[in-house]
Amino acid sequence: SDTMVAPVTVMITGAAGQIGYALAPQVCRGAMLGPDTPIILHLLDIAPAETALKGVAMELVDAAYPLVKKIVATVDLEEACKGVDVAVMVGGFPRGPGMERKDVMAKNVAIYKGQASALQEHASPDVKVVVVANPANTNALILSNYAPNIPKENVTCLTRLDHNRALGQVSQRTGVPVSDVKNCIIWGNHSSTQYPDVNHATAGDKPVRELVNDDAYLNGEFVTTVQQRGAAIIAARKFSSALSAASSVCDHVRDWVHGTPDGTWTSMGVISPGIYGIEAGLMYSFPVTCAGGKWSIVPDLAIDDRSRTLMDATAAELKEEKTMAEELIAAM
Repeated sequence: SDTMVAPVTVMITGAAGQIGYALAPQVCRGAMLGPDTPIILHLLDIAPAETALKGVAMELVDAAYPLVKKIVATVDLEEACKGVDVAVMVGGFPRGPGMERKDVMAKNVAIYKGQASALQEHASPDVKVVVVANPANTNALILSNYAPNIPKENVTCLTRLDHNRALGQVSQRTGVPVSDVKNCIIWGNHSSTQYPDVNHATAGDKPVRELVNDDAYLNGEFVTTVQQRGAAIIAARKFSSALSAASSVCDHVRDWVHGTPDGTWTSMGVISPGIYGIEAGLMYSFPVTCAGGKWSIVPDLAIDDRSRTLMDATAAELKEEKTMAEELIAAM
């Protein structure tokens, strides 16, 4: 059916990669922006991946998605950023065997600094950005710093995958369908220092702590399972988690644009305003609700001593990453 909804331009970077291949069809099906929103899809990758990128575009044409009005597949950053409303930054330099974190960060700092300028110059002025490529929080922070005209609150990073992993583990443990599990929280960095918090979560309207009735599990194995789930999937499949990452990107953007359901919050990596004792200016995952295209951090949650320690530990890692990134930029 023809609708009067204006098309939304969505850019996926690293679009010839695994996550891009899983994400593009979900976007084209309406999983990100809803079943009535037409899509103009911009796919970007680096020159060595150009042929593969064209292959992905061919398949998307072949799928004949009714919502898709246009597909642009390009290795030109400026062309890719033109008029973009939602930018999903999947492209980055992956950490290979034997690579130091600092080496990976140096490569990504350079990439995100360049992409920031192109987005600021060519994207829609109120573009919504979600950074997926690791180190996601710090890449997002760099992008935000180098695109000062993009509102600070419009640059986010993906921790919805971790959030959804936490919901899934609670569901598996309790037998409550995942649709009835809510208000887990991912605090901090999208890394193994993240703190998956169930202190405020419910499953079938009962507090998770009460229902599970096993604090040793919830404070131990549950936390490490969520923190290390990415590695477990690589071990099992020999590939990193692409399907679940793509699904979580759609959830992140859909909730941000269309709002979170009443009484439910989600987790997003956002710029800290200095709340919950987390230093202002860090890109940190908080519990958020969304309405009218804007996120707000859930206020006034009780934080126990154990949570405080874990929240501070992941903040310390983010501060260290931020310092490292700043030193690398200064040396450029």
